[in-house]
Amino acid sequence: MTYPTNYQHARNADSARPELSIFVVSFNTRDLLRRSLVAIQAAASDVRHELIVVDNASHDGSAEMVESEFPSATLIRAPFNLGFAAANNLARQAADGEFIALINPDAFPDLGSLRAGVDRMRAQPRVALAGGLLIGKNGQPEPSARMFPSPLNDFLALSGLSASHAKSRFFGRFDRTWADPDAAAMVDWVPGAYCLVRSQVIDQIGFFDERFFLYYEEVDLCRRMHQAGFQVAYWPDLRAVHWGGESSKTVSGQKISSSGRQLTLWRMRSALLYYRKHHGWLTTALSAAIEIGWHMLRRLRNRHHPEKAGESSGVIAHMRRAWQDTLGGKVSPPRPW
Repeated sequence: MTYPTNYQHARNADSARPELSIFVVSFNTRDLLRRSLVAIQAAASDVRHELIVVDNASHDGSAEMVESEFPSATLIRAPFNLGFAAANNLARQAADGEFIALINPDAFPDLGSLRAGVDRMRAQPRVALAGGLLIGKNGQPEPSARMFPSPLNDFLALSGLSASHAKSRFFGRFDRTWADPDAAAMVDWVPGAYCLVRSQVIDQIGFFDERFFLYYEEVDLCRRMHQAGFQVAYWPDLRAVHWGGESSKTVSGQKISSSGRQLTLWRMRSALLYYRKHHGWLTTALSAAIEIGWHMLRRLRNRHHPEKAGESSGVIAHMRRAWQDTLGGKVSPPRPW
């Protein structure tokens, strides 16, 4: 089924209501999306569910593939690239599920993980959002449960102290690299690549803030859930293989981070928006100053290594542009970014 972007869906109140509404937001990942949808259907075979795919104006035939190969899915075609937050908000308009599963097209959930997640959510009503263990292409666990961003955490990551002292509770605090990945925990936030959300809480506090085009939207949502008195959980039996950053690679004219996963300018814009929203102008300015200052020092240290010095110059220029584009985190640039 295909619906226009202004589609409004009445909530079902009868016993046929899905346990789970599965949202997949696609942007130019047709072949990967196909593989993900096959994995999702297998993983959701023991859960009463509905599958909603929002195509963000892909130009690689993603929407046509979904329409022809997955006819049971609800396909929503966005008129342009809305970004992750707005596309999921659009999917919410068409959803009836008691719970929502957010699954990126580069994530492949394990069999049984969705059933386990729904059962856990029912058993722990204070949990508003739960994420699971993400396994990278290399078979190793990825950071799957994190602390909220702060200027200190930014510095620890930029300086490399987080990586060099990964088992330290202090230095490894942001990504919780000190923690056992097989141990469940209540945490600050979890990545939106694969997670479950309680629909009732979304109805109460709202879904994603659409000012975040990409990145930090799930951080903001988790913070608002905590502020409303709910919990965010990390449950390792919600397990998925996650390739990471596949949609970012299809965006032209943007610098990708050294990890190959994030678009640098977009990440900086969203970080400034997040800090300004939750911590005010001073903390926003401090966060930007830390990144600029660190790369000024790095550029000076690498002055005899043009390639490394040039990388730092590029980061500095991106942060200055992000500050200008957002007026210091006050406004979001027009979509699409």
